[in-house]
Amino acid sequence: MSETFDIQAYMTHGVERVVKDAVRATLKNPRESAYMAKFALASKAASAKRARAEAQGEHIPPFLIASITSQCNLHCAGCYSRCNHATVDAEPVRQLTGEEWLKIFREADDLGVSFILLAGGEPMLRRDIIEAAGTMQNILFPVFTNGTFIDERYLNLFDRCRNLLPIMSIEGEQGITDARRGEGVYEQLIHNMDEFKKRGLIYGASVTVTTENLHEVTSDSFLQKLSDRGCKAVIFVEFVPVTDDSRELAPGDEERAILKNAVARLREEHPEMVYISFPGDEKSSGGCVAAGRGFFHINSHGGAEPCPFSPYSDINVRDTSLRDAMNSRLFRELRDGGYLLEDHPGGCTLYERRSDVERILASEHA
Repeated sequence: MSETFDIQAYMTHGVERVVKDAVRATLKNPRESAYMAKFALASKAASAKRARAEAQGEHIPPFLIASITSQCNLHCAGCYSRCNHATVDAEPVRQLTGEEWLKIFREADDLGVSFILLAGGEPMLRRDIIEAAGTMQNILFPVFTNGTFIDERYLNLFDRCRNLLPIMSIEGEQGITDARRGEGVYEQLIHNMDEFKKRGLIYGASVTVTTENLHEVTSDSFLQKLSDRGCKAVIFVEFVPVTDDSRELAPGDEERAILKNAVARLREEHPEMVYISFPGDEKSSGGCVAAGRGFFHINSHGGAEPCPFSPYSDINVRDTSLRDAMNSRLFRELRDGGYLLEDHPGGCTLYERRSDVERILASEHA
């Protein structure tokens, strides 16, 4: 990959496209459209902050992924987080408090971060943190949830705080969704969708794309059902194998090409919804955008990690600033050492290079 690739311009263009698509998708919803118009201005101001930092030699990613809890009530088949022992059943000790997360959100706002993706575990178990996020109107918070804890209080919160965007995980139709997530989950998701639509609330869907469900989840039939129920965003997340026996589920080059073409077609033919593919075509983005190139991850205990799929950390936001965390020694070595730029056979770049990540960490403590 050429060193002349402009990661700042690439990420800024991506943010602008997402915001433009979101404004267009919400035009028929006056309250949501009004918020999105305000957010478009805030996003533009945040881009200007990042550009000023870039001119001074500091790269600020526009996205942050925050796993606000390690606890989850489901045992989804192939869950990367449980395979990495990052998700558990019982409430863990020493997780970041609501006040600590609010401090992180405020610093992110000051730096020019536009999107903070709230994940887990199951983030709806931390109502205090989601309520705190609702006060940060300059940042859009997609909340990645399994949908089983959405209640009247949450519906009212989403109504008041339009910067909170629930993103419910669905794997396709009922058979494949319940097979991965548990019996009855699909019906709960459909109930939630109908309730959101009835109340005029905007929501999205997150789809883990595998070799088994690729054609189903990119079909007009499946996506039309989501659209008819008021869904305004679909985020396709490529399955990442964190065990060798699940590698056959990870999309390869052929499947990625199919997904890329499907997303391009959907954006053209169905402007009523926002379509995002993650990580997308890494060749066009100059390689993996983890480790602070486009985003990084903070786990529920404060560890700053390159990506949720790469649970390695050498710094904790409890002990330092968000700015220092995104420029940790581990992140710098991953970015400067070219580890994020190389081609790999499938799944996650850093999973494929995990021995190198572990070696870098070991050298820090030698």
